[in-house]
Amino acid sequence: MTALTLSTAAASGLRADAIVVGVAKGSKGAPVVAPGAESVDKAYDGKLASVLETLGATGGEGEVTKLPAPTGFKAPVVLAVGLGTVPEKDETYGTDALRRAAGTAARALTGTKKAAFALPLEDADDAGAIAEGALLGAYSFDAYKDQIGAKSAKKGAKDAKGPLGEVALLGGKPRDKAYKAAVENAIAVAEELNRARDLVNTPPNDLNPEAFAAVAQAAGKEHGIKVQVLDEKALAKGGYGGILGVGIGSAAGPRLVKLSYTSSKAKKHLAFVGKGITYDSGGISLKPAGHNETMKCDMAGAAAVFAAVVAAARLKLDVNVTGWLALAENMPSGSATRPGDVLRMYSGKTVEVLNTDAEGRLVLADALAKASEDKPDAIVDVATLTGAMVLALGNRTYGIMANDDAFRTAVHEIAEEVGEPSWPMPMPEHLRKGMDSPTADIANMGERMGGGLVAGLFLQEFVGEGITWAHLDIAGPAFHEGAPFGYTPKGGTGSAVRTLVRLAERTASGDLG
Repeated sequence: MTALTLSTAAASGLRADAIVVGVAKGSKGAPVVAPGAESVDKAYDGKLASVLETLGATGGEGEVTKLPAPTGFKAPVVLAVGLGTVPEKDETYGTDALRRAAGTAARALTGTKKAAFALPLEDADDAGAIAEGALLGAYSFDAYKDQIGAKSAKKGAKDAKGPLGEVALLGGKPRDKAYKAAVENAIAVAEELNRARDLVNTPPNDLNPEAFAAVAQAAGKEHGIKVQVLDEKALAKGGYGGILGVGIGSAAGPRLVKLSYTSSKAKKHLAFVGKGITYDSGGISLKPAGHNETMKCDMAGAAAVFAAVVAAARLKLDVNVTGWLALAENMPSGSATRPGDVLRMYSGKTVEVLNTDAEGRLVLADALAKASEDKPDAIVDVATLTGAMVLALGNRTYGIMANDDAFRTAVHEIAEEVGEPSWPMPMPEHLRKGMDSPTADIANMGERMGGGLVAGLFLQEFVGEGITWAHLDIAGPAFHEGAPFGYTPKGGTGSAVRTLVRLAERTASGDLG
């Protein structure tokens, strides 16, 4: 992973391959050099903005312009990255604008050994945002690239560049406790978020439920997290009909993994529950061609939960955090669950399976019921659950549903604060009737219109009485198929990790109830 340091060095004297500066769009449309780059601008005789304008730069968000560094600089290149519109008077560049700009710059410097970032940096929060953006933007997944080709690339080939090697944050205060804490926090969160991305990007032939559980066990040993794994026999003995019903059609058996991070100073307990379908073919209700090629990402919710629990442990937060990974592979076979079958869930309720491709809610139902037994102060589940939510909110925004309006609002505000676009969604009671079954307590399908809301109503049936609960449907932003932007790469994104970690931080500090 990219190394990161705080530096008080002058931009001109720092040995690096590039100096990164910010540029914003002024009121008249011309670029304006952002704070942090004053010494660089001075070296251009105060004409950096006009030079950039001549080169076509506007300061628009995501824009990158490279130019030769001024005479006397040890770095050969200056990279100007767009921050968007100049803030109004008495306002500052938002932390997510800085985060996105740092990510854009880090991506643009792929193959570079070291870069100095001279972006607007007014306080420790800014330092943390820039650090996080740079580390997330520098992410690359190349575990399956041709190693022979990679070795030859080291000898001069241009097609196998590694990520940016090192970032120095200019204007940082390496001896200031707040700055150091912000950067250390950013490193821990970014490393675990990138681990979640790795898991989502790993092909399903290498990441089945057993393999995912093994990853969790290894992380538990490393970070002092207690890990319990229930295999097929234990699941059958415990009556986990939902998880077993989904995983029964695959040669790779299902797992339920519990990760427990505890703090001696904790006054609150959070439970995170993640959908972990390591590959979703749809089962007997088989997905058509064009809809199954990226279904290795259907475990992104479990990856987010796993990463959040490990990050909480690394940050030593004063809150108990339990993560539940409901892992299964949904495959068609002679032993697979059929449409029309009835499953008896862990909670004791029976579910008529009308569509085996609505499997995520089945594994989550068992995990939610089990998590409720610990009586946590709140449960948050995360899942790539419905295409309906993508139709409603698009590819970059996830939906939030909850059984408590204040909690839903709190989660939404936290998500927006950390830069994860989200939107609160309703839970209309009239949609529950559509899941009535003549055979079982409930069906796993209801009305087609509002399908994302129907799924949330189904999950609510399995949350323990009196427990505050929220559901994050990350089906849109969990896997990005377009061109990279900001700090978001192509492929797994690590969606919801930062929301969960910040929720744990807020709970630990007593800011949430």
